[in-house]
Amino acid sequence: MTNIDTITLEVADPAAAERFHAAAFGPTVPLRFRAAQEPSTGFRGFTLSLVVAQPADVDSLVGTALEAGATTLKAPAKSMWGYGAVVRSPDGTIWKIATSAKKNTGPATREFGQVVLLLGVADVAASKKFYADHGFTVGKSFGRMYVEFESTSPVKLALYRRKALAKDAGVAPEGTGSHRLAVNGTAEPFTDPDGFAWETTATAELS
Repeated sequence: MTNIDTITLEVADPAAAERFHAAAFGPTVPLRFRAAQEPSTGFRGFTLSLVVAQPADVDSLVGTALEAGATTLKAPAKSMWGYGAVVRSPDGTIWKIATSAKKNTGPATREFGQVVLLLGVADVAASKKFYADHGFTVGKSFGRMYVEFESTSPVKLALYRRKALAKDAGVAPEGTGSHRLAVNGTAEPFTDPDGFAWETTATAELS
């Protein structure tokens, strides 16, 4: 089964981005940073999510993210599925912090259970087949709306329609240029139908 080891964010200032993410979410988020080479405008077509245990943890992580320099796209709020918020980092990466729990069961922490890389794609069914052909195992699938793949690593891959993902993040769906993202994992290098680049972890470590 193919897995994701780390996510590489392409940013204007890698050192500043690393400082922000460590201050906002702690040092254990599996991220790498490198200088951006290509132009990018608008929505980059992906979001990253931190899945946490309770609403207090959402509030805690949103608070430290805002203190570190993030901006709010969606303030913390209850919904049918739980409780969550969306923020944008100074380098432009969109982060969703969410829990399926609606009540707190203990003191607030900054711990998270999993990171989810959610790609906004033009055709969910076609991308589902593409990733299955590249060794990913489908965990959940909701027709042409949403697909989630199984993972034994800290990062889980999911697919969502681009417009729906942008709406969920609180931004307009339009965007041009680079995704400013590389996915590092166990697969051989490839680029998916929506232009998302994948690199082997060993290659990423050398870049």
